[in-house]
Amino acid sequence: MTVSQSTVSSRPALRPANPCFSSGPCAKRPGWSVSALSDALTGRSHRSAEGRARLADVIERSCTVLGIPDGWRVGIVPASDTGAVEMALWSLLGPRPVDVLAFESFSSLWAQDIVSQLKLDNARVLKADYGRLPDLADVNWAHDVVLAWNGTTSGVCLPSADVIPKDHDGLVICDATSAAFAMDLPWDRLDVVTWSWQKALGGEAAHGMLALSPRAVERLEQFQTDRPLPKIFRLMAKGALIEGIFKGDTINTPSMLCVEDALDSLKWAASVGGLAGLKARSQANLAEVSAWEAKTNWVSFLAENEAERSSTSICLCIVAPWFLALERAEQMKVVKKMTALLEQEGVAFDIASYRDAPAGLRIWGGATVEASDVRALLPWLDWAFEQVSPA
Repeated sequence: MTVSQSTVSSRPALRPANPCFSSGPCAKRPGWSVSALSDALTGRSHRSAEGRARLADVIERSCTVLGIPDGWRVGIVPASDTGAVEMALWSLLGPRPVDVLAFESFSSLWAQDIVSQLKLDNARVLKADYGRLPDLADVNWAHDVVLAWNGTTSGVCLPSADVIPKDHDGLVICDATSAAFAMDLPWDRLDVVTWSWQKALGGEAAHGMLALSPRAVERLEQFQTDRPLPKIFRLMAKGALIEGIFKGDTINTPSMLCVEDALDSLKWAASVGGLAGLKARSQANLAEVSAWEAKTNWVSFLAENEAERSSTSICLCIVAPWFLALERAEQMKVVKKMTALLEQEGVAFDIASYRDAPAGLRIWGGATVEASDVRALLPWLDWAFEQVSPA
């Protein structure tokens, strides 16, 4: 395909101060530097009194910022959000039929694991294409329900707490990794919630968080599965919940550098107004993109319904007729060329759509990203698109 090359003078004058718009690991909080880790408990055991205290501090601060109710157990677990979700699925599912909502890459992965790995013959997968949610009226809330609150790879989120009835017989297991610290989560309607430090707080990878309601703990104590569980998935010992997990005794060795970084980001979250402040910052980022998208004819939100549009994983599809006429492989090449140009200019890193998603762009809009940087980025997207457009 022949592409035109604009002149150097057509480059926008303003550049984002921080070009990190990756959807995970995400941008560090404003003003972050490595000095924030200077007091990290390196060279010390995480099982020392001080090590346990710092891990417990992460749990307590997370509960405070997120507004997690008393009576919930919250712990730090291995393998990021993926580990937390898998731990919940393998430990809790089985006593009831399961409805799993699959509408993007990771929620589809949970569906695949439930059907193909756990081999639950009473599982029902409710599917939707990228950009849409399954028909929520089809969900049977007497079943256990597995869902992602926000589709990290599709930019679609649940529109409100009202979609989940307060009274439901099954457990609601919610992957909230790109929603926590940016969106309201209805704790009175959820039973298991998972997230990671690397998303909305811009933390480091490999550590997950698992929150269990009293109903979920009751299920653990009453449901005796005969399926084998590796050590890193085990929440029970001798028929009782391993309470230490929820007090700072981790299942395996955590990075105390990552723990220090998580504490730094949680302190920053409190300094900007807690959850309300974090939500406002994320919504401001979405507002910048929305205003630009409304006046731009070559791009559109992947999420069709505005009420279901994510403020964190902002996914955009290219709708120019010449682009839509290309085969997917050629579309991916165009996107790759666009994102390479943006990286070469140092204005945006890692903003191509997820590999399984429709070819397009994905801009992280969580609270650690400044709206001024999003505003500065958008003219560069127009510039890059002009570069790859046919002559």
